[in-house]
Amino acid sequence: MSHTAAILFEPDAYLLSEPKLMGRQAAGNSFLRAAVAGRNQQTVYAYTPHQKSAAVFANLVQTIDPTATAQWIPANQLDLLSEIGALYLPGPGLDVAAKLRLRASNTAYSLVGVTHTTASHRAMDAITGLLAAPVMPWDALICTSTAVLETVKLLLNAEIDMLRWRFGSQIQITLPQLPVIPLGIHCCDFEFTTDNRAEARTALNICDDEIVLVFVGRLSFHAKAHPHAMYLAAQEVAKSTGKKITLLQCGWFGNDAIQASFIDGAAQFCPDVRACFVDGRNPKLAGQCWASADIFISLPDNIQETFGITPIEAMAAGLPVIVSDWNGYKDTVRDGVDGFRIPTFMPPPNLGENFAKSHETEMINYDIYCGLICQTISVSMAALVEKLTVLVEQPELRQKMSEAGKEGARTHFDWRVVYPQYQNLYAELHTLRQVAKQNTAQHSAPKVAGNRLDPFYSFGHYPTTLIQPHTRVTLQTQNTVETYATLIKNPLFNYATQILPNVIIVEKIVQVLTAKTLPLNELAQQSGIDLGEIVLAVAVLAKMDLVRLDGFSAPI
Repeated sequence: MSHTAAILFEPDAYLLSEPKLMGRQAAGNSFLRAAVAGRNQQTVYAYTPHQKSAAVFANLVQTIDPTATAQWIPANQLDLLSEIGALYLPGPGLDVAAKLRLRASNTAYSLVGVTHTTASHRAMDAITGLLAAPVMPWDALICTSTAVLETVKLLLNAEIDMLRWRFGSQIQITLPQLPVIPLGIHCCDFEFTTDNRAEARTALNICDDEIVLVFVGRLSFHAKAHPHAMYLAAQEVAKSTGKKITLLQCGWFGNDAIQASFIDGAAQFCPDVRACFVDGRNPKLAGQCWASADIFISLPDNIQETFGITPIEAMAAGLPVIVSDWNGYKDTVRDGVDGFRIPTFMPPPNLGENFAKSHETEMINYDIYCGLICQTISVSMAALVEKLTVLVEQPELRQKMSEAGKEGARTHFDWRVVYPQYQNLYAELHTLRQVAKQNTAQHSAPKVAGNRLDPFYSFGHYPTTLIQPHTRVTLQTQNTVETYATLIKNPLFNYATQILPNVIIVEKIVQVLTAKTLPLNELAQQSGIDLGEIVLAVAVLAKMDLVRLDGFSAPI
């Protein structure tokens, strides 16, 4: 049996129908399809506290594969996670899950997270938070690119330096595994025939003599890819080659102002290029854009970007690609093979301190922070125009790169290749965890995180006294059971239904206490009810003034 992991599931991280579609949702949805396809007839598990989310998960799994079985693991059933052996989290934050795991045991199961953006304070806090959390070597934070891994290491090392300054140089550092595993795609989604191409071009009103450039993704100049360089290059190539250039921008806008900026920008900076905007959230329209295009172009210049899935989708669709030499694109696009990576420029360290300070002090928000930094990052226009001209003028080179790209996508980035890397990771973590179980040092791990303690312990000094085994209990009324049955329907009490004792329990307590007073330990013994259950039940009955408690003991 192959190793698997339960999936931490909330719809926001996996559904493509979210109003503000982001890369993480597309990646999450694609991952879930891969997990279902690669399950090897095993059950697919959703870990969530919400039954409604579990129902969405089950429906989604059935949509992917009607023969697949989905099962809900309620968030409080950590024993079921222990049986599975691993929990996959669709983000970098392992700290909360690691603290919760202490309740089952530090070696009960492995935690596996994945990076998306690493530029936000939330993401950075999640990464540096690994150092103080009870995260272990049998856990992992998957880095989707070598660029991400480098950022993660920089963040961790800076935090380690601070911790050693704060607590001493001998502080023990325990880190999770940091494997580099790329995001995957389903290459079969991007297979288009010559008939598909003809139909798509007809639908989009594109003539045979037009050279179509396509950009696919969120249309955001401040947080994704600034379009100015793309517009200028397309205009220059259209003028210099005399070719009919069409630029399809297949995506979606965050708001009307951004939309107007793109439309007006295209009209101003590439007036001789036919600029079309297509809703990339519509699968049919997106497919037409892929099928009708000749060249894919994407020039991200934003620190929020970490991997970039669309060049791989373009390669799978048989398109040569022109991309900026930036972050994850360095791993995915082979310069001169699948297309061209255009050199990028950025100011050196120390000159960004004011940006960081302004964001940290909340003088600017995250969007402005990303947008301001984006304004300092550029691509080589000379190289961009040169390489775009080459591809526009050389159809045979486009075909050669098309074949290379399709082969590269299938070989390195199809989920059929990528998902087994997840399964191998689960197996490796399982081995590490089994070895750790034999280490007696792990037995001394705390049973709960210090900031998640039993409230009766954390606040045990608040009351005058604590209810103890020797606390004496006396009935306050002759109609205790009837009164209790009435009170538990009252909104002042029924909001707490999940902890209110069953009427049968109350009846047993009343039967034992009729006409006498007993200490709780004797009440438990005579009623046959567990002492802890008796204490909680009596605490509720005292709240309702159905019993009287006597026998003071000092609070802790």
